[in-house]
Amino acid sequence: METTTDETITDHRKVTPRWPRWAAYAASAWSLAYGCLGLHWARGGAGFPFGEGDVPDARAESWLGGATASGTAPVIAALGFTGAVLALVMARVRPRGAARVAVLATAWAIAVTLVALVPDARIMIALGYVPIVLAGLPFGWPDVDYFEVALPWPVLNLIICLAGGLLWAGAALAFQRRTGDACGGCGRSASGSAIWTTPASAARWGRWAAYTAFVVPLFYAVVRWAWALNIPLLFSEEELRWLHETGLVWAGAGLATFAAAGGVLTLGLVHRWGEIWPRWVVGLAGRRVPPALPVALASVVTAVLLSAGAQVVRVTDWTDPAAWLSSPMAYWPIWAVALGVATLAYHLRRRGRCRHCGLV
Repeated sequence: METTTDETITDHRKVTPRWPRWAAYAASAWSLAYGCLGLHWARGGAGFPFGEGDVPDARAESWLGGATASGTAPVIAALGFTGAVLALVMARVRPRGAARVAVLATAWAIAVTLVALVPDARIMIALGYVPIVLAGLPFGWPDVDYFEVALPWPVLNLIICLAGGLLWAGAALAFQRRTGDACGGCGRSASGSAIWTTPASAARWGRWAAYTAFVVPLFYAVVRWAWALNIPLLFSEEELRWLHETGLVWAGAGLATFAAAGGVLTLGLVHRWGEIWPRWVVGLAGRRVPPALPVALASVVTAVLLSAGAQVVRVTDWTDPAAWLSSPMAYWPIWAVALGVATLAYHLRRRGRCRHCGLV
């Protein structure tokens, strides 16, 4: 592994990448704004989006399905204001020892809560319906109001929470690197990196993850396509008849198609066409794919899948293997983890020499 002298590393660190500088401030601003929303709801303001203010059919499967404005909103306000202060501390202070561990653990806990626990599968459904709605718009299909059915205020609020979680994840990562004497841009240290982070190692374990992330949505797609073809695969004939009568079966087939397409795109994380634009990409063929583009897109999809997977974990009856083994949605948590791991492997393979610290 190549290294540089301490003097060179110090010089490089003076040119800190931009995002670690503003990550904690962005997380603080988001927390302050959401804390103000909590205060608004606690004082009787309209728009409380959880529990009693959520869509009735979704409350049973929501982590906050029993929340009330009077009982939960003050907690949201307190946590929001506390988080805003904590993020400012992360931006300005450099704690060591137990204090660093406590701050770091809290920051990551906030990120995980906002990404995986507060949101649910409705975000994935709302995003999945966007291409279907756009494609059917000239033909007046589907005959529903997208914003009323797929993206009402409670679902939009979940997207806001997910965005806040991503901001907190960025703040936690930046703080972890800054206080751990690692490069803010790449996370590497002059003391050396673990073997599993080398490009050769990442290529091996990343391939397994990518193919897993390809197979899981394909299983989901096959089931939904079978329903569109009136084949009662893992479904009763009566339930299938209802899907065809309501037309929902076609929306499900559309979602399945995009899920399968996403699985195919995942293979780009381990194949050459994920590094060099293939011939069928007009205007870009033969050019280098910017590593940040697949990493950013796959990371967002991973976050959305984590929220859907966490909901599946909550509502699935794991005591009945016959039920969950045959359910394609029961494998969403595996899909999320596999995609996240494949994305990390792609990043490690393509990051090259860091332009901030000079390490490889």
